[in-house]
Amino acid sequence: MVRIAGGSFAMGADPRYPEEGPPRRVTVRPFWIDAHELTNAEFAAFVKATGYRTLAERQPPVTPATPPDMRVPGSAVFATPDEHDPRWWRWAVGAQWRHPSGPRESITGRDREPVVQIAYADAEAYAHWAGKRLPTEAEWEYAALGGKTALPEPVDEHGVPQANYYQGVFPIRDLGLDGFRGRAPVGCFKPNGYGLYDMIGNVWEWTSASGPNGQMAVIKGGSYLCASNYCARYRPAARQFEDRGLGTDHIGVRFVHDAGGLARP
Repeated sequence: MVRIAGGSFAMGADPRYPEEGPPRRVTVRPFWIDAHELTNAEFAAFVKATGYRTLAERQPPVTPATPPDMRVPGSAVFATPDEHDPRWWRWAVGAQWRHPSGPRESITGRDREPVVQIAYADAEAYAHWAGKRLPTEAEWEYAALGGKTALPEPVDEHGVPQANYYQGVFPIRDLGLDGFRGRAPVGCFKPNGYGLYDMIGNVWEWTSASGPNGQMAVIKGGSYLCASNYCARYRPAARQFEDRGLGTDHIGVRFVHDAGGLARP
């Protein structure tokens, strides 16, 4: 974990969407934050120690209106639309953290990739076990800035991508100019000014902030599916609302700990 000294900053600066602004001055106390997103290996250690089963592995709640394929364990998965199916998001039976897009995909050999298909309750369960907690939105955004002004797009002075996001025309084709067309192992790109990796791009990250109602939470940071032609949410101020009970194959998490002591490494 990395210790953040805390301080004041303009939260929601340069908003692109109504829910991001207006900018307001916010102060955060010192805290520790994970240097990178929670990995498959780290989550596997938690499952081995506790026997925990994620929401995607359990029987989902069923109502008379529930479609047949959503009556069995599974989760939401992104798919490139085509002439046979125009949907971007589909329910994949058997999708869970070990098989992010369904049974045909395995995380074997991908220990350093960020764990996905974990719902809000799954993230909280890990945090409790590890002696950590979910970051507040202010803590997350302050850490993501790295002590600097946010760029409109994560590129260097030569226009080379400095994060894992979508280059190309979303959702048709990701050119992979950043070196990846999907999740990247944590730490593949340079850290920010605080020494934190992948605060922008790779996978969205849960925060403790609530969305418009009790069923939603705020996720931050964007993912490998964020593109300049669509949402451009690869900015510290960007925020999105996500159903607490649903994991996807592009949402992960990192944790914080109060500055008074350091949690389980």
